[in-house]
Amino acid sequence: MTVTTDTSATSPASVPAVAAQDPAVSEAPAPVRATLRGTIGELPVGTALKQTVVVPTYNERDNIGTLLERLASALPANDTEIVFVDDSTDDTPDVIRAAADGYPIPVTVLHREHATGGLGGAVVEGLRAARGEWIVVMDADLQHPPEVVPALVAAGRRDGADLVVGSRYAGGGSRAGLDGGYRRLVSGGSTLVTKVIFRTNLLQVSDPMSGLFAIRASSLETGELRPLGYKILLELIVRNRPGRIVEVPYAFQPRHAGESKSSLAEGLRFGKHLAILRFGAKRARMLVFAMIGVSGLLPNQAALWLLHAVFGVHYVPAAIVANLIAVGWNFALTDALLYRNRRQHRSFAGRISRFFLLGNADLLLRVPLLALLVSGLHVGVLIANLITLLVSFVLRFLILDGVIYRARRP
Repeated sequence: MTVTTDTSATSPASVPAVAAQDPAVSEAPAPVRATLRGTIGELPVGTALKQTVVVPTYNERDNIGTLLERLASALPANDTEIVFVDDSTDDTPDVIRAAADGYPIPVTVLHREHATGGLGGAVVEGLRAARGEWIVVMDADLQHPPEVVPALVAAGRRDGADLVVGSRYAGGGSRAGLDGGYRRLVSGGSTLVTKVIFRTNLLQVSDPMSGLFAIRASSLETGELRPLGYKILLELIVRNRPGRIVEVPYAFQPRHAGESKSSLAEGLRFGKHLAILRFGAKRARMLVFAMIGVSGLLPNQAALWLLHAVFGVHYVPAAIVANLIAVGWNFALTDALLYRNRRQHRSFAGRISRFFLLGNADLLLRVPLLALLVSGLHVGVLIANLITLLVSFVLRFLILDGVIYRARRP
């Protein structure tokens, strides 16, 4: 739904003054720059709007009024539109529509029934719907101060940039709004890990985890994006490879209302996203599959030791029972974490039956090999069992990835 009202707009000349008066906008040294491969985008045709503000929302009803009020004070109405992409389970879309009635800036609400790609997927939907020359992405919780938006666009236009990043770590920036030492540790640690993994791309980018940025529409290729989770900026830098990046320091603010959406599940999705960007989708899945397989060694080896060493069960039937336990462990993790987005292609019964069939079919290879190692070469039972598990790993992954969880053509 789009609500548009023609009223007097804030003068563009007043925008820098508003931004400069806000403590969240730094008056610090010149912006940090990073040059990546690519070209500075030039619009082939003019656009009707100077900027589009894209705001992904998930149960943010109590922040909408204040957010819109501050955006209206900072931005010229005749050159701006606001696009909300909503994945909420509460009445946030209705709150937005009500607030848009009589609002000076045109507002669009895109509500998604299925939150494909998480927050990153919502941002990509907003990027596709945007009509402005510059597209500014920000959160709805006011931790990204709306008064910074004009400074982002102005920096991009002034410096001929393709991408302008709102940075908490550039000179004059601050992350004081992060709630507690734990979140600061996680934020700093994830930033460090990301910069190490993508050191070439991010050598001069101080805040690759930022959720506040502006991108020139002409340098954007949404077809290249494969978002997963909430770190869409990293996706844009790695896949779109903008020609020039400029950073504008700002002070990260405390959340205005509601609860943080950070969770262990989001952390796992972020780790998966890093692996996909770094290694490619198939190799990343193989890496995660290997990690799950390594975690399955513990119940496998523990069950084998208990049955063989404690209860005196012969090593062959003991290994079979231990394998069943490990397969159950691996299925739970694989189904919930690795192939969560492909589960709809088969029923639960179909997935688990095929997984157990595959997980135990390799016993046809492993049991003779185990017997050869233990009885023929006199290798210890636990070491021999570990060797057989490693031998069967690659074959099981290829069958799992290509048959049980095979991606369907769109």
